[in-house]
Amino acid sequence: MSSGACALGGAWDMSDQNGHGQLLHLVFGGELADLHKVEFRDLDKLDIVGIYPNYAAAYAAWKAKAQQTVDNAHMRYFIVHMHRLLDPTTDERVKR
Repeated sequence: MSSGACALGGAWDMSDQNGHGQLLHLVFGGELADLHKVEFRDLDKLDIVGIYPNYAAAYAAWKAKAQQTVDNAHMRYFIVHMHRLLDPTTDERVKR
């Protein structure tokens, strides 16, 4: 286990050592085979940009990569809310 994440009764505590929320986000992209589907042309060429501690940092990375590839209509970047996969209770939409 990495520092800042600990198992609590079978669930993961997604806070850092200072008790601040750590909502992990993955930014990745690649060239789409078809503009109307999310199907990548070559999975071996996916660009894994990184994992970020919050949405704002992930958005900044996503925006920078998207702007770098603006001339390629088939290139798309995505933000994956990893914290929702790791701990569904962090999904604000569920709490409504």
